[in-house]
Amino acid sequence: MSAPFRFPRFFVTSPSPCPYLPGKSERKVFTELSGPHASELNDALGRIGFRRSQGVAYRPSCVDCQACVSVRVAAQRFEPNATQRKLIRRHADLEITACRPWSTDEQFELLRRYLGARHPGGGMADMDELDYADMVEQTPVQTFVIEYREPSVDGVPGKLVGACLTDQQGDGLSMIYSFFDADTAGRRGLGTFIILDHIRRAAEAGLPYVYLGYWIDGSDRMAYKANFRPIEKLTPAGWQEFEPAPRALKPFDERRAQTREHVFG
Repeated sequence: MSAPFRFPRFFVTSPSPCPYLPGKSERKVFTELSGPHASELNDALGRIGFRRSQGVAYRPSCVDCQACVSVRVAAQRFEPNATQRKLIRRHADLEITACRPWSTDEQFELLRRYLGARHPGGGMADMDELDYADMVEQTPVQTFVIEYREPSVDGVPGKLVGACLTDQQGDGLSMIYSFFDADTAGRRGLGTFIILDHIRRAAEAGLPYVYLGYWIDGSDRMAYKANFRPIEKLTPAGWQEFEPAPRALKPFDERRAQTREHVFG
């Protein structure tokens, strides 16, 4: 009698400069997601702080630092605050579609504009069409590209203004990477709205959580995650609800929010 699936083999990357904390090095532990039980393995690893990138699940494994903390929003108990309700009303006209994980030229062009506006010279700046296609299409689990469009006119789809590569796990939605139109004045707060929409989707589907990746206490680049309550963090004793110290969003916070944390490097 053979086991239903073999225990995965884990590997560790070489240290590289940390993109969040100056003077620190980052290191990741990772394993391959493949075979008929890839979804089950991804679900199990997601519950202990792993993230997916293409056919790989990874998490930080830094020698002298444990600053990166996995966080997730309790979708069933979430209540938007006044600012979030305003954003929901502002973008209520957007047409939202869950698409199969297939890359398009329109998505890639939006990504290029987003990176140019928000992350020039960043780790993804040199991504080409094939790199983007790999990011979207190489998935062994249930994955969608959630598209956000301006209202259609006479049956013609409106302009694509936002997108998010999203995994559906057994206990929630995992936001792998989102990007959006960063230059349209009338569409301020799209990044926050995309998260709010995922929380709504999870709640309506009966899924308890939306996974937001990693959070670092005191990091302006990750401060936006603390604005979605109730929020839980992964501790040595398991997932626990916590109350991050409130931080006012500065104008550049959302611009810098979607970073390398969602992409395996």
